[in-house]
Amino acid sequence: MFFNDRIDAGRKLAQALEKYKNDHVVVLALPRGGVPVAVEIARHLNAPLDLLLVRKIGLPMYPELAMGAIVDGSEAIVVRNEHVLRLADVPESSFENAQRREWEEIERRRRRYLGASPRQEVFGRIVIIVDDGIATGATMTAAIRALRQRKPSKIVVAVPVAPLEELAQLNQVADEIVCLYTPAFFEAIGAHYRDFRQLSDDDVVALIKSVPAMP
Repeated sequence: MFFNDRIDAGRKLAQALEKYKNDHVVVLALPRGGVPVAVEIARHLNAPLDLLLVRKIGLPMYPELAMGAIVDGSEAIVVRNEHVLRLADVPESSFENAQRREWEEIERRRRRYLGASPRQEVFGRIVIIVDDGIATGATMTAAIRALRQRKPSKIVVAVPVAPLEELAQLNQVADEIVCLYTPAFFEAIGAHYRDFRQLSDDDVVALIKSVPAMP
């Protein structure tokens, strides 16, 4: 199954989420790639759109290995990978310094993408987290675990494509997963799109502005 681009994927995914139309739903996009997908879903469901900004907290010597993650919110929500922290014997001060740097980047991106717009309230609401696909599932897992702390009534993960084994892992933390395609051989997310060009910050800002503000 190929998607023409992220907009095409978003429209197809929106149809699969039809039961949530006009429900008490908030759509949260993982930028950048999840934004055009989420825009189509928010429009179709008549739902407000917001961003869920997630940053990996990498080990000081091996930044590609996550010792945790930090997720956007009115206050920073931190998910710790205690197993990695113990194995690497990371001092608490090093973790806090890395955490602070990633939080500053989250704040920079929120200002750039959303300006002074307030965060959408998710307490007691159905939340649909959207990305353009899942590869390892690490970012999405961190997002879900952090979002639980804001006490939504339900967390739905919506993606066009993902490997089946990663969805099995996500099923343990999400309330529902809607995925259009689980290929037998998963090479990369972009392999399932005809147009998978990288999005700029300006693209993200323009897409967000295209969705009417809602309460």
